[in-house]
This record gives sequence, C-alpha cells and structure tokens, in this order.
Amino acid sequence: MNPEMVAPPSARMHPLAEQIYGISAVGEGCAAGGDDNDRVYVAVGRDVKESKYNLMWVVNNFSGKRICLLHVLQPSQLVPFTGVNFPPQNLQQQVVVQHRDPERQSMQEVLKKYLYMLQAVGVEGEAVHVEKEKVEEGIVELMTLQRIKKLVMGAAANKHYDKKMVDIKSKTAKYVHERGLASCHIWFVCKGRLIKKREATTASDESQMPHRPKDCMLSMSDVSSLDGVQWADSPQNSDMTRDASDWNATFRTGSSQSCFSSLTSPCASHASSAPQVELELSRSEASSAPAGELELSRSEENGGGFGTELENKTVAPFKDIVGSSSPPSVLEQSVDDELYEQLEQAMAKADNSKREAFEESLRRRKAEKEAVDAARRAKAAEKMYHEEMRLRKQIEDAISREKQELEKMNYQQVAVMEELNSALSQKSLLERELADSRKQAEEFQDKIVSAVELLKNYRDERDKLENERDCALRATEELRQQAERSMSSENLPQFFSEFPYSEIQNATRNFHPSLKIGEGGYGSIYKGVLRYTDVAVKVLHFESMQGPSEYRQEVEVLSRLRHPNIVTLIGACPEAFTLIYEYLPNGSLEDRLKCKDNSSPLSWQTRIRIAAELCSVLVFLHSSKSHCIVHGDLKPSNILLDANFISKLSDFGICRAITPHQAPSVEPAASYITQPKGTFAYMDPEFIMTGELTPYSDIYSFGIILLMLLTGKHAVGIATEVRRALDNGNLNSLLDCSAGDWPYVQAQQLAHLALRCAAMNRRDRPELESEVLRVLEPMRASCRGSSLSSRLGDEEHCQAPPYFICPIFQEVMQDPHVAADGFTYEAEAIRGWLDSGHSTSPMTNVKLAHNNLVPNHALRSAIQEWLQQQ
Repeated sequence: MNPEMVAPPSARMHPLAEQIYGISAVGEGCAAGGDDNDRVYVAVGRDVKESKYNLMWVVNNFSGKRICLLHVLQPSQLVPFTGVNFPPQNLQQQVVVQHRDPERQSMQEVLKKYLYMLQAVGVEGEAVHVEKEKVEEGIVELMTLQRIKKLVMGAAANKHYDKKMVDIKSKTAKYVHERGLASCHIWFVCKGRLIKKREATTASDESQMPHRPKDCMLSMSDVSSLDGVQWADSPQNSDMTRDASDWNATFRTGSSQSCFSSLTSPCASHASSAPQVELELSRSEASSAPAGELELSRSEENGGGFGTELENKTVAPFKDIVGSSSPPSVLEQSVDDELYEQLEQAMAKADNSKREAFEESLRRRKAEKEAVDAARRAKAAEKMYHEEMRLRKQIEDAISREKQELEKMNYQQVAVMEELNSALSQKSLLERELADSRKQAEEFQDKIVSAVELLKNYRDERDKLENERDCALRATEELRQQAERSMSSENLPQFFSEFPYSEIQNATRNFHPSLKIGEGGYGSIYKGVLRYTDVAVKVLHFESMQGPSEYRQEVEVLSRLRHPNIVTLIGACPEAFTLIYEYLPNGSLEDRLKCKDNSSPLSWQTRIRIAAELCSVLVFLHSSKSHCIVHGDLKPSNILLDANFISKLSDFGICRAITPHQAPSVEPAASYITQPKGTFAYMDPEFIMTGELTPYSDIYSFGIILLMLLTGKHAVGIATEVRRALDNGNLNSLLDCSAGDWPYVQAQQLAHLALRCAAMNRRDRPELESEVLRVLEPMRASCRGSSLSSRLGDEEHCQAPPYFICPIFQEVMQDPHVAADGFTYEAEAIRGWLDSGHSTSPMTNVKLAHNNLVPNHALRSAIQEWLQQQ
C-alpha cells in the first residue's frame, strides 16, 4: 500500500467511500459536506435509561433534523496489573492498550443502543466521541472541533429532577454553559423537560475557528452495516504517548473478516502509472498496516477530493510540455501554428477523457452503492431469519415446558384421586362411628334426664332444709339481739346524742348533692356542719331491707366501743336512720392508694403505721371481754384517715358479735353461721363456701389489705402475683415505688406475713396478737425515727383536734357540754359565763334561748381516749 494514500481520521472521506460503507467522517460537522444548521448534537452518557428522555425530547422537538450523538469516554485513572493498580504512565503501552480496549468496546455498545433507538423511530443518527478525563472539558473540546451550533444536554440527573426546577444543577451543565462556544445554541433538558436555553451570542466564523486536528474521532451512522467502531484518544491528552495506530479508525462490516474495494483513476486507460485508491478492511493484514486501519487518500488541506487529485495527476504531463508559458507566448517565440493546434487538440482530448473517466467513476460508484444496499438487505434478511429461529426455539421451549407441566399435573391428579378414595373410605368409617356415637348419646341423654329429675328432688329437699335452718337462725339472732339491747340499755351508758331530722337537714343543706362525699350499698354520706362542727352524715337507704338492721347494729356497736382507731359516733337520728360521725378530711385508704384528686401518695412509713393500727384495732375487736366482734367487711374504703393520716375503722353495719357458747369445740375460735356479705375480693374463701364467719375471716381481709399497701395494686389476684414474685426473687418489681424506697428486708417480711394471713385454709393463718402484731409493732417503732414518720406520727398525736379545744379557755376540755347556741364548752367555763349574768352566746353574741347545758358524752369519751394515747 502506498504510504502517500494513508489519510488521518480527520480527513474528509471521498464520496465514493461514503456510498460504499454508509459512514460519515466527522471532520466537517460530524458528516462530510453536511449543513451544521440541519444537525443537532445530543450529549449522552453511559446510562441509556438516564439519557433516553433527553434523546426522545430532541426527536420530538427537532423533527427533520439530523441527530448526532456526542459522548465523552472517561478512561480509568488506574490500570490493574498483577493484582495492583498503577497509573497508565508507569506501565508499558501494550498493557495500557489491552486495558483500554474493553472500555472502548463498552462505549461502542452503548452508542449502538442509542443509534438503534433512533433507527427504531425512523431518525437518521450519527455519533462522535472523545476520550477525556473530565466530561465537561471533553464536551467543550468537541464543540470546538466539530463547530457545533446546536447542542442538547442534561441539566441535572433524573433523580434530582423537580417540577419546580427552573435552573441547571449539574456541574457539567454549568461548565458547558459558561465555557461553551458563544456561537452555539444550547438546550438544557432534564427528564424530557426543557429547563433552560442558552442562545448563541455571536455568529460562527469558520475562518476564526481552530483548525481540526488530524486525530479527530469518527463514528458510524448506520449501525446495521457495522458491528463496532474503535477510536483512539486525542493527542491533546498529555498523560500518555500513543502509537500511530491508536489515532486511526478501524471498521468491521457485518460478520465478514475483510472487505476490499479499490478506486481506479479515470485516466487509467491513458497512463499505466496512475495511482489507485485502496480501502483495506482485512484483519489478516493488520501486521503490515497499522492496526488494520482504513487507509484513504487525501488531497491537500484546500479540501480537494479524489476527483481533484486524479485530475491534477492527469493534466501533469501536458503541463510539463508547455511549461509555465501560455499559448500566445509560444506563438511569439515562432512556434509552428500546426504544432500549437495539435497541442490544443490533445488538451481537448485529455479534457474529454477526464470527463468520461469521471462519468465512469460515477456509474461505478452508483453500482457499488447498489451492491452495498443489497448486502445490507441480505444482512437484514439474515437477521430476521435468526430472529425467527430464536422465536421458534422459544416457542418450542415453551411447548416443552407446558408438556412437562401437563405431565406433572396428570401425576398430581392421580395422587389426588388416590387421596380422594382414601378420604371416601375414611368418611364411611367415620359415618359408622358417628352413628354409634349418636346411639350412645341417646342412651346417655336418657340417663341424664333421670339424673336431673333425681337432682331436682334432692335440691328441693335441700332448699327446704336450708329455709328451716335460716328461720331458726333468724329467730336465734333476734333473741340474741334483744338480749344484747336489753343488757346494753340497762348497763351501758349512751355515748352519743340524738338529733332531730330538721337539724340534720340544715347541717347538710337538705342533703345537697355538692356535699356528697361517698356512696355505697348501705346509703350515702354527706359532709355537714352541725353545731359549728364538721361532721359526716350517713343516711341509710329506706328501700333497703338491711337498712334498719344495719343502723341498729352500728349504733349498738359504736355506742359501746371506744378505740383511737375506730371512727367516733357523735350522734344519730332514729326517725331517718341517720348516723353522725366525726369528719375525717383525708378520705378513705382506697382513695389515698389511688391518689384520688391528685393527692400525694402515702409513704412506706405511713403505710406500715396504718397496718399496725389496723392490726391493733382488730385485736381489740376480737378480744372483747363480753363477746368477740367480727367486722366482716374489712376493705380499704372502710378505713378512713383523719387530718394526721391516723386510720379509723368504720362501717360496722354487718359486723357480728360472737359469744363463746357459739364457738364449736373443734374450732380454734368462735364462729357464726350467716349469709355471706361484703366485697368478694376481700372475703374469706371458707366464709363464702360455708357461710361460717370467724375472726379468721377478718385476718384474711387484713392480709389482702397489707398486700395492697405493699404493691398499690388491685385486690383481685394480688396474693398469687406476690407469691410468684417471691418465688422468682423479684419482689422489688412489685413494690409500689411511689411510696419511696422500701427497705427490702422489711418489705419481704411483710409480704410473707401478708401471704400467711391470706391463706386459703383458715388453719394456716396466724394469730393477730401473738404473731402479726409482734412483727408490725417493732416496724412501726422504727419508722418513728424517720423525719416523715415524725411529721405524720408523734408530733401530730401531740396536736389536739380543734373540736377538743374549749372556745373560752382555749384548752382541751375535760367535761364538754353543749349550750343553747350549739357550741361545746368546758362545763366550768360556760357555767361561769352564765353565772356572771351573761345571757348571750360567747361565740355569736346572740341571745341564748335558755341556759340549759347538755353533756357531750361522745366528745368526752374521744378526748379521754386521745389523752390516754398521749
């Protein structure tokens, strides 16, 4: 091959070569002889999904325009060699080329995908690319080399797209916007939406454009006739040196390994030494030619093509004859006219030969183009044939799979039929068993009917006996109560006063709902001011069958019992079954454990003291000399707290007085048979089952209350929960943390004691006085040393209630008497006031209706108990 015929990739390709191979050299605007105004360049990246929206936007908005793809290949900065990455300049050229080839092949595959997309929508496409470390610099370089006038590129990545986006975001787009050719229109698009357009500010002047280097890269427009194109890097990259073979384009057409086509000069018939244009695409000659490159002859930089070169070479001999002188000069030198005419004829003949050669070359070029088109159609037909074969194979595979699936379903059907037959046989067996079961059920039904009739007879007989027993018990109870009333009326003093119903109505403002402080099955409790003293008025329900009996029971018990931890009965109103107690401002223990009305929780010292006080009052009730008193309804709502958080036991309406002769000889304590009453969660299980009320019933209720003081939880199931916690060693998780830091040893001791009190069998419960009180009293004494216990204990015991103080002497009264104004005074003080001639009240200065004084026995008894406690 003649070295003079080799042209660099930047040279303009001869039109004949364009028709033969269907390619365009991107030397003058991506295609030789193309109009830059009819061409739109689109910057595309490696991600086809990312750039296809921009490509489709160009297709939709530039119909009729020729689309040229613009791509910048970023070569890897490090080359792997022997398991280590090296910079390219530190390795041999052959190693670097072997690493670069896969990158370029990958790039060609990406460009082919874009070209296929354009071909699918019927748009003619081309491609141009360059290798550059930075994409933005590569785009600007291609803009300059290709003299681009219209460019479309992405404004940002699709993932950064926003409907409110009004400006470009990517660094590449900003770089091109600032440094791109001023004569180029640039559209910035994101996800198929135009974001911004940069208008050209100056007209393009090709004379001022930088001259394209000879290494300008080329790309193919017809992807159906080429398998791939490989281009070398630009020599402007100074980071590595390339061989001459790296700067040329290599073409492979179809599946052929080589393709040859030669162009003969139009003057070949006249001059045997005329040069030939030869296109070599054979891989077998890659060793002699540089990397199997396409070698094309090129004229000088004035833009001349193959025809111009041939024309110059044909006319050259004649120029040698005539030299540089014109025909008139030859005549002036006395040249023969005949010779001159022959010269002119020869020149005319040469011109005719040149025209004929040019026409012949055109016809040959047309024929070769038709041959190339036929080859393309043949390749397309072959491609369709392969596609049909592929589809046929897929269909055969699908049929084979369906056949296998059908065989599998037939096998499954056989298995299901076998299971169905087995199930039918089991069904018949179960039906026979069901028939036998129904027959047995009918027999059992007859037996059940006879047993129910027999049970009904036994139940009727039992009800009859129970009615007789209840009648006998009621008669016995009435006789006992009558005897007790007669004894109490004869031998015991009355420690309460009787008030008329009208005075109670005035004290409670006719039982106004705003003064109601409690309500239960027995009735309602109101706060009132009776004779200038705060009291609690308990009104029993008239419609209740137990109302009168509970009223008499509580009056009888509280009129005979006095204890610091039993609520004080101030008076009663028999006509309305109403009881008047001392008013306790801190409500019930249940309210305080629940912190009702956002009240402060009770400390653990106060809870231990309340437990000790409750145990002492139960010991007092159970050890009464005349008869044992069982409360029977011990629960937190019946334990009231005064201003100093001293506990007071109340609600003795269902208590029972048990005489020693009623105690069975086999029982450790006295008992009383009655209908179970009270609150289920605190009731003795044996009392619920047998109806036998004993002091151990109160001990069970006390154990439940003690567990509530420890944990602050509800009574239902509390014993089981605490027992499980003790067994697992995590009692701390159940202790009520709002009471403060419980001493673990004392808390554990109290828990064991409470579980013994709440035992299911009454024989397992401890004695209150000998066992329980001996444990609680030392704990109570140890709590008195703490500051909190002192505040709630001894110091407040020393402070007398305000109604214990005489209004005149301002001292604790010894013999309180009630005057006509309703106030209670020390007897000596009020008598001295009256004897000195005063007829008005010392408190209200209102005239007294009379001078009679009434002893206040209830208050006198409470004062004496308080004084004894101090």
